[in-house]
Amino acid sequence: MKYILVLFLGLTGLTASAKDYPASLFGIRSDGLTLNTRSIQFAIDYVNSNGGGRLVFDVGRYVTGSIHLKSNVTIVLKEGAVLVGSLNPFDYDKLMMTALIFAYNQHDVSIEGKGVIDGQGRQLAINVTDIYHKGLIKNLFRNDRPEADIRAMLINFRECRNVLIKGVTIRNAASWVQTYDQCVNLRLDSVWVDSKAFWNNDGIDIVDCDSASITNSYIDAADDGICLKSHDAAKFCNNILIRNNTIRSSANAIKFGTASYGGFRNIRIIDNKTFDTYRSAIALEAVDGGFVENVEVDGLTGINMGHAIFLRIGERVKGKKGKMENIRIRNVNIEIAASKPDAGYEYEGPIEDMPRNISPIVIAGMPDAPITRVSFENVDVQYPGGGNAMFAKRGLDSLDKVPERPEAYPDFSMFTELPAWGAYIRHAQDVEFSNVALSAKKKTTGPPSYWMTSDSPDSFRSK
Repeated sequence: MKYILVLFLGLTGLTASAKDYPASLFGIRSDGLTLNTRSIQFAIDYVNSNGGGRLVFDVGRYVTGSIHLKSNVTIVLKEGAVLVGSLNPFDYDKLMMTALIFAYNQHDVSIEGKGVIDGQGRQLAINVTDIYHKGLIKNLFRNDRPEADIRAMLINFRECRNVLIKGVTIRNAASWVQTYDQCVNLRLDSVWVDSKAFWNNDGIDIVDCDSASITNSYIDAADDGICLKSHDAAKFCNNILIRNNTIRSSANAIKFGTASYGGFRNIRIIDNKTFDTYRSAIALEAVDGGFVENVEVDGLTGINMGHAIFLRIGERVKGKKGKMENIRIRNVNIEIAASKPDAGYEYEGPIEDMPRNISPIVIAGMPDAPITRVSFENVDVQYPGGGNAMFAKRGLDSLDKVPERPEAYPDFSMFTELPAWGAYIRHAQDVEFSNVALSAKKKTTGPPSYWMTSDSPDSFRSK
């Protein structure tokens, strides 16, 4: 298996000698009441037109609507500085999405410091709902809430080069917290994300980016923690490093997809921790015609998890099957929860796809699109055991009763009851387990402790 070394360049346009501009110079108020949108935007434009520099926010609360970051400009939020999103939905711009901070087609942009970006997302989402019911905006309004694209995320960067987000706390988005789309040379380091204010609160979304890193960060998310996506069939995520992060999610900790139209290549997921997560620690999904290639997971700890590892090929777009190959997973230790792992958190994951007993490892390709070349090494998964005997009977009846569901939304519980409490493998080739331990703390109803199913039994090897 070959892996390409991931290299990340530093920001080239901004240096330690970049000029500092205090926010107060531009009449930007820190009283928590004044709407500063126009004065902040003037300051950004001014710094940009004068060769670049750092716009520095000192202690205080700075209320604003949408602002647009420009090339060679750094926003510095010093400790005690809070950039506060307006509660008025009409104070926000919508490009592809609605957001507080935009940067489209810019270069050498950054947000740094020990300050906070606070979207006041729960109240903002309620206010968006209010203007919808007044008939002032049109929206699909599914699931008794406005769609994600009209609820302001906090950061939305697209087609930017040399991006740095470092040190800041980002919290209370009304939608996805931050999305970086088709960016090149992107670095997120030591970022603290608290995103439990409303639905669809993905912690970090990386979309079709090339050369990106997420390191040393903490993510507490109502939706997926770190999520790689591919929205464009002609693009893909390439050379991505996810290292030394701690993640808590009421969905998945680290996930590829669900949008997977292009693909994901050369991804390294190194020394991460996750806890109290409702779904999978790792979910790799190629369900919209895209590919997943050359993925390394090395060093992963999960405590009180809903599920461990989920690999899936689907066909949500008719006639377009995904592809998944060269996946290496090693040095993993995961404890599966005996009950709902995110119970008590705001916006818990929904109870769905019942009945089910948990199969901690699921590898599920398609009959004519198998998952190929997967290896597990030094993996320890502890299962609580004590599964429901009536659920287990369904799994034992016949392997043929497990549905294919190629068009369904991918999730580890999508097949309901599986005929394996340890690892379930279907439509896969060249799968190798080396030093893999699957254990149950209580007596488990159903198949033996180690049960594999596959189209091609000869393609599975265990050492």
